Amino acid sequence: AGRADLARRATRAVLARDASPAQRVRARLAVIDAAGQALAALDETFAFACAEADAADDPSLLAAVQLRIAWKHNLSDGDPVRSRDAAAEAGALAKAGGDQVAEAMALTVRARMGRILADPDAEDILAEALALPAPEVPLGMRNAPQYLAVRHALFDDRLADARSRLLVLLPAVQRTGSAEDVFEVLRSLTEVELRRGACALGAAHARRALELTIEAGLSPGPAWYVAATAEAAGGSFARAAAYARRGIRASEEEHDQVFLSRGLYALGTVELATGEAARAVATLRRVAELEEAQQVVDPSILRWHGELAEALVAADDPAGAVALLDAVTPVARSLERTSVLAALDRARGLALSAQGEPESAVALLRATAQRFDALGLPLEHGRTLLALARVERRRRRRAPARAALRDAAELFERAGAEPWLCLARENAPETGVPHPGAAALTDAEARLALLVGGGASNQEAAAKLFLSVKTVEARLTRIYQKLDVRSRAQLATALRGH
Repeated sequence: AGRADLARRATRAVLARDASPAQRVRARLAVIDAAGQALAALDETFAFACAEADAADDPSLLAAVQLRIAWKHNLSDGDPVRSRDAAAEAGALAKAGGDQVAEAMALTVRARMGRILADPDAEDILAEALALPAPEVPLGMRNAPQYLAVRHALFDDRLADARSRLLVLLPAVQRTGSAEDVFEVLRSLTEVELRRGACALGAAHARRALELTIEAGLSPGPAWYVAATAEAAGGSFARAAAYARRGIRASEEEHDQVFLSRGLYALGTVELATGEAARAVATLRRVAELEEAQQVVDPSILRWHGELAEALVAADDPAGAVALLDAVTPVARSLERTSVLAALDRARGLALSAQGEPESAVALLRATAQRFDALGLPLEHGRTLLALARVERRRRRRAPARAALRDAAELFERAGAEPWLCLARENAPETGVPHPGAAALTDAEARLALLVGGGASNQEAAAKLFLSVKTVEARLTRIYQKLDVRSRAQLATALRGH
């Protein structure tokens, strides 16, 4: 906000004197660039910049304005088609003006929007951008072709490639790049480290990204999202939820549709992990609505489909989960999004179990765990083993469930995935519910039953499971009904199998 105010004051000073159209355009571009993600309130600034760029009769200036219009269409309007079209116009103008840097950036925006829209030409457009001369540290990392190449490597799970490129970029942007550029590299490094199971490294990058955001006065929504993902992987589900909510509020205030989706996605995954299935469904459905409004086709960019399907299963709607999976799986298959398909199959395995096909569920989950192992994605591998353990436990097959949980715990421990390690330990069959009605309990209900049966108060159980007391009370009512008990004492007796 401070940088934006400074840019506005400088712009007013330029506009107050007899400035040329080109000077006026550059002053307005400074305001736009200082606004960060909050571009929705700058319609008048964009309009003046367009008119003054026309008056300046300079293709390069017109290209600069059109490029920023392309950014606005993506970030604030959530419209990748208009963003792509504006970028195409910017590229043509930049080429006419001989500005190869702007031309490369425009091609990059086109490629990025093409990836979102599942355009088969997206990679060719990116290759064209990469072939143009570029400075070692490009201005505007988010729209630099070498940075988009990193993002594509991340989306495609080429994590070693993405990481090596980022480690080259980081010291360069720290020397001469803007705060936004440094943040972008730190954001991607966080995501890469978390995906490859280096949670401590991911958390360190996320902390630095948040510190930088505060120090430089950057838009806070992206930083809170990054912090939430790091906490959800290797810190605390409670902090992850709190950070995600802060990011959601910030993105809503700035009308940043892109990071609003991401903040909601982070919150929904935490709600799913902590057993708040109904909330997870509601949150992730908001993500689905936003992504549909933004015309996002490629499921590898924000991987909400599998999470929502798992939440639907947990909320006793396996048919809804299957319908979602049937809709997105052909898209993921046609685009060859291997790890997305694996995540969808994990959700499908849980749906099969809920629909009374445990043998098929176990076979699919075992195969999916092997696929995640081969892809080098330990947290996804561990999550799949947790799902397998749940299915095996419902089949009353304690030894296979115990083995799956042990393997999951080892993966989470090596990765430093503390909240997931806690989940694996809480689900250990040795502390499972031996009552004959236990198979009817969901995993979230079983965890609560064990805590309350062990003497925890509703408040203590709520704190332990990151739930509200009202949620605990409602869940306990369902547990009592399923186990045919009427008191905490009877619940404790039932848990002992007497």
